[in-house]
Amino acid sequence: MARRIGRSPFWQEAVGFLLAKYLRLVQVTSRFTTVPERLDDAVAGRTPVICAMWHGQHLMMTFAWPPAIDRMAALISRHEDAGAQAVALEHLGVTPVRGSGGPADRAYYKGGVPAMRELLRQLQSGASVALTADVPKRARVCGLGIVALAKLSGRPIVPTASVTSRRLQFDTWDRASLGLPFSRAVVVAGEAIVVPPDADDAAMEAARLAVQQGLDEVHARAYALVGAKDPGAHLRTV
Repeated sequence: MARRIGRSPFWQEAVGFLLAKYLRLVQVTSRFTTVPERLDDAVAGRTPVICAMWHGQHLMMTFAWPPAIDRMAALISRHEDAGAQAVALEHLGVTPVRGSGGPADRAYYKGGVPAMRELLRQLQSGASVALTADVPKRARVCGLGIVALAKLSGRPIVPTASVTSRRLQFDTWDRASLGLPFSRAVVVAGEAIVVPPDADDAAMEAARLAVQQGLDEVHARAYALVGAKDPGAHLRTV
């Protein structure tokens, strides 16, 4: 019964609305530092971009886009339990695209082709997109899906991390965190990674590893700037 209630549209709308309000509270009560310091200048002229993140960061990433990114879409799991997160994104002005990552060695999404097409459509319309680079239950292992999106769209991938000094840290497979109000917040963006339209298998693998390394680096730096260590740094198993 409780599970059915949790998946009801009314419940998801209510929880999503409250989650959006909470995230706004964290945002307006926190002091932000960005790396580079002028993050807006760093992406200006390069938009739309593909914002890459690790799982566990998906709630915090709503803090990360600068004014130069005026429209944003984000890939959210098709699982019913993620419905409230999709509602929260809508309240925060982000367009949810429902789909999930497949295995790390597959360049597709569950639900899959429609989600990829919608992400491409969003990029072609001028909206930047955010998605997790690792796939469910394979924490910190970048999949080829985000690389395929960059190849097909011609848009750069920007590894990004968003961390707060005060946060709830969950003992989940991805070490998810949720920021608390009145924090020091840090947003770190790494070097953009471009995937050529004619990239072969070797080039795709090189890009995948570059995204993986870039995300490791921005997370390590973001946590260091708030005086902490990345709780997910040890999760990679392959």
